[in-house]
Amino acid sequence: MAAKFSIKTTSSIFLVLGLTVILLFSLSCIAADPDPLQDFCVADLNSTIHINGFSCKPVSQVTSNDFFYSGLMIEPSTDNPDGAGVRRGDVNNFPGLNTLGLTVSRVDLAPGGIIALHVHPRASESNYVIKGEVLFGFISTTDVLYAKVMKPGELSIIPRGLVHFAANVGPHKAVLLAIFNSQNPGFANIPTNLFASYPTIPNDVLAKNFRVDEKIIAIIKSKFGNVQSS
Repeated sequence: MAAKFSIKTTSSIFLVLGLTVILLFSLSCIAADPDPLQDFCVADLNSTIHINGFSCKPVSQVTSNDFFYSGLMIEPSTDNPDGAGVRRGDVNNFPGLNTLGLTVSRVDLAPGGIIALHVHPRASESNYVIKGEVLFGFISTTDVLYAKVMKPGELSIIPRGLVHFAANVGPHKAVLLAIFNSQNPGFANIPTNLFASYPTIPNDVLAKNFRVDEKIIAIIKSKFGNVQSS
């Protein structure tokens, strides 16, 4: 029985790794970032020169460690109001990704946890569920919601720049990989963009957008720690 479990577990791990590799190479073919002009350009995170990305570290200073990253092995904390934790495998944490048009992040969701409504302005996103049941959805520019509850082994695609979200709808913790075709996809969190910006968006503007009283807008802002009135 133990042998069968071991074989099944090992097979599942290799399946996840295999699909991830295939997905990475597929996304790199349609990367949102410019094509590289050299074999590699390991990011020099200490450089003060940023021209649509990071400067290259001198080749003489590049080591094997620049091309390997173990950060996704570390379980992120979900102890926050959203019940979500992210370990980002982007160029800021994995300099070897510079100019390669890829980001791979780990997302953990506690039971009932969510990734709030947001957009990635510079990348499409593919999600691979490793554990748990996760509701993924995105909204088109014609206000149509496309959504599905995903289970382990399933893959989704979120088109670039569209509003989307994720929610753990299962009884246990969920873990997934989020893969982007950009080394720096960007993350615009809509709730905080609207209700916790600085300077704050005037309450009357938000009230007219949401067709509610300004007092309601003030209450919502207070939930995000923004108590400024306007």
